[in-house]
Amino acid sequence: MNPRDAQAAVTRRANDSARLVLRGIALNALMAVVKLAGGIFGHTYALIADAAESMLDILSSTLVWAGFRVAARPPDDNHPYGHGKAEPLAGLTVALFVFAMAGWVASHAVHEIVTPHQGPAWWTLLVLAGVIVAKTWFSRRMGMAGEEVGSTALGIEAMHHWSDALTSAAAFVGISIALWGGKGWETADDWAALFACVIIGFNGFGMFTKALGDVMDAAAPKNFENEVRALALAVPGVCALDKVRMRKSGLSHLVDIQVRVDGNLTVREGHDIAHAVKDALIASGAHGISDVTVHIEPTQG
Repeated sequence: MNPRDAQAAVTRRANDSARLVLRGIALNALMAVVKLAGGIFGHTYALIADAAESMLDILSSTLVWAGFRVAARPPDDNHPYGHGKAEPLAGLTVALFVFAMAGWVASHAVHEIVTPHQGPAWWTLLVLAGVIVAKTWFSRRMGMAGEEVGSTALGIEAMHHWSDALTSAAAFVGISIALWGGKGWETADDWAALFACVIIGFNGFGMFTKALGDVMDAAAPKNFENEVRALALAVPGVCALDKVRMRKSGLSHLVDIQVRVDGNLTVREGHDIAHAVKDALIASGAHGISDVTVHIEPTQG
């Protein structure tokens, strides 16, 4: 695989991820309508809060979709390393939205707890059961897609959908308690919504730190570095390795590696070895390596 093919593969993965996010937007739109109607006619704030979160999810998912569209662009004069950072930046924005939503839902849940209101209708449990199944299924599907292409934003979107499933599950428990307890237990679903905010906030922190790590060029996993080292050492003419540095750029990785070769080799021979190392790493397809910078150093002694 040459660098052009590697970039084409990154673009293809970004476009496929963008299409999956669009499906998530459609799902959130449907869920928002169902939950809002259920919350209003079923007299449960937990469902109304869930609907509001789904509406905000549409906006945050649109940002992720836009991030993938930008990340799919090839390098240019203004962005010689490509546009991959748009992907974790979109994920970082979504994480901030999650924090904001957790605070909004919590404040309104507290208001409902201290304000007397009618208990929820039994059929809202059916609505929540459908939401839980749909969101859990889509979260797993998006999570697997994120792992397959190495996307932080898709992983965050998967966690976001999983958070929705958890909040709906909490609402399901709360409404069940309210129905079972009868008069005096009307606020059980509001307490459930408040508890769900803790889960949302916890997941949001995980999303934020993951995306921030990609933006700040956090070190790649050790097993990935070892894999890159093994591939480079297998190239004929490579005597040893010094530094191996990698950074994630959207759906691909950029590698900076120092290779030691026989100091008596000619410049052209050293250049050929460096080119062979670059070709071997890109051709391996390991974690979507799209570009490699090889520094040649003579062996000591």
